[in-house]
Amino acid sequence: MLRAINDRVAIGALLREGPLTRADLGDVIGLSKPATAQLLVRLEQDGFLVREGVRGGSRGPRAQLWAVNGSVAYVAAVDLTPHGADFLIADVTGRAVGEQWTELPIEEGTDVVGAFAAALDAAATKAGIELGRLRQVVLGVPGALDPRTGRLESAPHLPGWSGFDLRAELERAIAPAVTVENDVNLVALREMAEGEGAALRDFVLVWLSEGVGGAVVLNRTLRRGASGSGGEIDWLRVPDPHAKGTTGTRWGDLVDSPAILALARTHGMSASTGWAAVGAAVEAGEGGREFLADLARRIAVGVANVVSVVDPEAVLLCGEVSRAGGTVLAELVATELHRLVVAATPVGLASVPGNAVRAGALQAALVAVHEDVFGLAPTASDVLHRSPSVHS
Repeated sequence: MLRAINDRVAIGALLREGPLTRADLGDVIGLSKPATAQLLVRLEQDGFLVREGVRGGSRGPRAQLWAVNGSVAYVAAVDLTPHGADFLIADVTGRAVGEQWTELPIEEGTDVVGAFAAALDAAATKAGIELGRLRQVVLGVPGALDPRTGRLESAPHLPGWSGFDLRAELERAIAPAVTVENDVNLVALREMAEGEGAALRDFVLVWLSEGVGGAVVLNRTLRRGASGSGGEIDWLRVPDPHAKGTTGTRWGDLVDSPAILALARTHGMSASTGWAAVGAAVEAGEGGREFLADLARRIAVGVANVVSVVDPEAVLLCGEVSRAGGTVLAELVATELHRLVVAATPVGLASVPGNAVRAGALQAALVAVHEDVFGLAPTASDVLHRSPSVHS
């Protein structure tokens, strides 16, 4: 048992730190030189570790570097949108070995599972591995997976992906284990690990892009709710600033890309996407200020509902619209928010670069496969794949 514990600690250290010499590894895990040497030989014989070059020094002999054998297992991280799927294939260390973007059907009545399986097979083949060598696939989707049925809900832009047990059907079609998770939840997971959320215990993530979404993190734990719909803030009912005497409207219909374009036109601006309009307004300076202030009021109305209930340490804006608006938009949202709620909650920007959904999916996949292959226990903020909303 002690040997198994030491092996897990050593593998965990090498996954975190990268290649280490025997001496460095011994210092990290607290073992003697002979015990560390025996551990390295044992794990090399088992196929878990490989020798990866040497590190030279100004004095003394050059030291052998040891690393986790990336080919022990592979994972796939996928960002599914109404326009297609962005695949990333990586080895067990997280090193990317292949990427591919594929257009997939979304219409009701189409074989979306078969199309996904074929696209995943093609992505794996392009990466130079067989589909059967994948141990875990994490799929980020713009919707919520109901833990009671396995069905994708709140996903009007993906009609063909709803109405059946999505995870179970995907696992029947492909060899690896499958996790289906809300895309913004995956962004929150990544943000907790390496972004602005790393220093926060409680925060709300607000996704502003073609569509709208959110994620709520309390005490470093992602909150999904009983039906998996926690964070679906686009469905909030809010007053419509342009429709007097109504019972309100869906908040997402006020701040998604089409709504932002319509708002921009009322200010004499035109663009191809909501984020392009916001970016142009930021560049215009005072000329775009009125439009941005109007948009900030719309955003703040929805965010205020969540802040009033959760009272988080911060609200983090993410997505293409948020990136285009930058600190200018974040500051305007903060000003409007503080007029609506008691708490003076800071409003900032999420900081994970690139495709944050796919990055979060990769992190979730690695957590799962590290536990499966190496027996490494996930931390409290990493248990996304163990949630009942994922494995019902």
